[in-house]
Amino acid sequence: MIVRITLKEILDELKISQHELSRKTGIRQPSINEMCRNQTQRLPLDNLAAICKVLNCEISDILKLEREPTD
Repeated sequence: MIVRITLKEILDELKISQHELSRKTGIRQPSINEMCRNQTQRLPLDNLAAICKVLNCEISDILKLEREPTD
């Protein structure tokens, strides 16, 4: 199983830029970019809470548990 971050899709749907989310949450823009590209290895809970508050969503909207593809 892998955890996939769906932040990019949510931002696209809400028409909010990474820069705007950074400004509203106080999270560094490079950190948000890593989340959008699913390249983050560590996601502080306070960052996740700030994102959910600004986007008015639940943690389960941002983090998805998926099965790894099998060959």
